[in-house]
Amino acid sequence: MMFSSKSKWKSVIAAVFLFSFTILFFSCQKELTGDGVAITETLPDLTTKISSSISGFVTDENDAVVNGATVTAGGSTTSSNKYGYFEIKNVQVVQTAAVVIVSKTGYFNGIKTYYATADKSAFFRIKLIPKNNAGTFIAAIGGTVTLSNGLAVSFPANAVVTASSSAPYLGVVKLSAQWIDPTASDLSRTMPGDLRGLDSLGYLKLLTTYGMAAVELTGSAGELLQIATGKKATLTMPVPASISGTAPATIPLWYFDEAVGLWKQQGTAVKTGNNYIGEVSHFSYWNCDVPSNFVRFKCIVKDPSGNPVKNAFVKVSVVSNPQRSGWGYTDSSGYTGGAVPNNEQLLLSISSDYGCSSNAYTQNFTTTNVNIDLGTITIPASVVATVTGNVTNCSGTAVTNGYVIMIKNGVNSFATVNSAGNFSFTTSLCGSSTNASFIAEDIANTQGSTTSNATLVAGSNAIGTLVACGITTQQFLNYTVNGTAYTIAPPADSLTQYNNVQTNPASIQISGYGTSGGSTSTSYLTFSSPGIAVNSTQTLMSFYTPQLNDTLRILTTIPVNITEYGAIGQYMAGNFSGVFTGPAPANTPFNVTCNFRVRRSQ
Repeated sequence: MMFSSKSKWKSVIAAVFLFSFTILFFSCQKELTGDGVAITETLPDLTTKISSSISGFVTDENDAVVNGATVTAGGSTTSSNKYGYFEIKNVQVVQTAAVVIVSKTGYFNGIKTYYATADKSAFFRIKLIPKNNAGTFIAAIGGTVTLSNGLAVSFPANAVVTASSSAPYLGVVKLSAQWIDPTASDLSRTMPGDLRGLDSLGYLKLLTTYGMAAVELTGSAGELLQIATGKKATLTMPVPASISGTAPATIPLWYFDEAVGLWKQQGTAVKTGNNYIGEVSHFSYWNCDVPSNFVRFKCIVKDPSGNPVKNAFVKVSVVSNPQRSGWGYTDSSGYTGGAVPNNEQLLLSISSDYGCSSNAYTQNFTTTNVNIDLGTITIPASVVATVTGNVTNCSGTAVTNGYVIMIKNGVNSFATVNSAGNFSFTTSLCGSSTNASFIAEDIANTQGSTTSNATLVAGSNAIGTLVACGITTQQFLNYTVNGTAYTIAPPADSLTQYNNVQTNPASIQISGYGTSGGSTSTSYLTFSSPGIAVNSTQTLMSFYTPQLNDTLRILTTIPVNITEYGAIGQYMAGNFSGVFTGPAPANTPFNVTCNFRVRRSQ
């Protein structure tokens, strides 16, 4: 088990912790002989599978929810919804290193790894890293691309090939790169994996990171590139001043292997000033880490009445160096567990959420060379709130297929309603009281409630009835081509909205992913966005569907009429009609109409 990271959302289906530690640890799992038994150095079992369920939330670099991200785990695939939430149930995953991969156009893959445990679900908060263009160089000449934060990548001449064929590539190379700060508060959400790695002998180790980098090379046509066989690029990674004093003179380099969900040792880097410099033979994620051994840790968090406290925010730190710390959330049974450094004095702290400056509970504990079980931890009643209520539909009857979103301190929680339309949250408070907002949705009738606000205090909080009526939650992309109608509509299909400020003028793209006959097809429209508001008119820039390829031209301006434009989290709707013209000499006309409605994520 391991500790998962935190993000803007907080789920009711929380999890086994993915302890991704800022400078070190939590989440390395060795071959264990059982609780309370000393760990021996054995090669890890990376083949045995068990059933697991995974859920979580996906956000972008601005902590906004990401709708329509593709999430894959255990051979199953789903998409994040309008709240950024995803769930995959009862899939077969590798027990020692189960992998969840989140992909979204314009972003590096968000990847989380966890030790799957029977009867325990896994929950993650994944913050995607954008593929920002760091610079370009000519492959035939070579060159260096340097980011403002000090990350640099240098290439010799003739060192790039096309990834798909290994054919030499001599043209312009676009380098997308991001440095991942090992001291950043969002490290556990942005970094891939869980800071477990396979050393050069194949043993599983716990890693202390001094910095990571994500790098991707693409060609002038957008094709994926790689470093040529026998060539190497020089990678320079900055070391934050706050940890430079403890950074070793030489450090192992590790790359992330998405296929197994673990870091793998390959090469070394040398500390020069406040930088680590090393050579790499291919690009993915790279990491500067010191490996160490660990023991397994677990505990259960409950309130004074014996009720499990789920989604509690837990942090564990090394007492002698608090910067070496990691975070996670309890699951629905109050359980949390992970890998922690052996032979260390540690501090466990439990709080309402990652933004809370006060702790509900703290405890020091010391590890040896055997696994440690802290048993049941009871947090004070003065910091626990129980929230109850019910949801009805437009007819005044109970909603039995729906859910409630609680937004507390900028963090969201998710609770399903039961067969009587009732819901409940048990949550810890940040201080003596906490303001919260609640939104209910009726899935069966695609209706939502207005936002209900409440001030939560310790003890019972009955917020009454939420009426999921009056705000339609329908989303769709409906269009006709020469009179034939097509529809993309969630939940069977997926719709996403993306703001592109790099186009001229700035634009909005709405993408639809529809499934028909077992295959997935993509449609999208792009229109200008300056001055966008209800009743504004924007200009259609492009429209692509399986029935309209990208060789079609817009010869006469096609206006897009905006009929709805709510705040982020609400809805955007509009329509257009016009003629697209095929290539010469036929110049075949295509008469198109379209209307859309999608929840705004940006």
